[in-house]
Formats: sequence, C-alpha cells, structure tokens
Amino acid sequence: MKKVNLYEENSFNDLHMSRLLVHDSPYFKILNFNFKAGQELPIHSHNIEGQVSIAILEGEGEFLATGSTLPAKKGDVLVSDIAEPHGIRAKSDMRVLVTIAPPI
Repeated sequence: MKKVNLYEENSFNDLHMSRLLVHDSPYFKILNFNFKAGQELPIHSHNIEGQVSIAILEGEGEFLATGSTLPAKKGDVLVSDIAEPHGIRAKSDMRVLVTIAPPI
C-alpha cells in the first residue's frame, strides 16, 4: 500500500505540462498531469487494447478527439478505448489524473 498527495508531489510548470508517475503495475498505471492555461496534450492514440480514463481534479479545459471537443471541468471523467484518439487542452490551470489499464 502507498499514499501519494498529488498537490504536494507535483507542481505546475510555465514551459510545459508537468507529469508525475503515481503508480505503475502489471494491472494499471496512474499518471498526474498538471497544465497551465493554454497547455495541452495533443490528440494521440496507442495501437493496443485497453482503456484510459481522464479525470479532471481542478480547473477547466477541453477533452480533444478527432474533429471535436468536449468541455472538461472539475469532476468530469472521460473514459475511452486507448486506441481511440484522445487529448486534452487547459483553459485554466488544470490538474488531471489519468488511469491506463492495462499499463503501457
């Protein structure tokens, strides 16, 4: 068992998104991304089977998909197949928790 405080372990970076590997096991991976307003993780996909969840812990932005966007605000969770194109853009400082299963 382990405990991680995302607010103490990962800060924001003015130059690029900040990334923290929270957990990695054969079953799933958890990542924390912090975005300053205007930063983004461009649309991408992975050619494997599995799923990804993107939970907004703080701030507002957009979930990105090929040809569309969905609003993303505190409390929202996006779940999709990892092979489906996905990304995220911050409109304000935004803290995000991503889970990938199985891990890549």
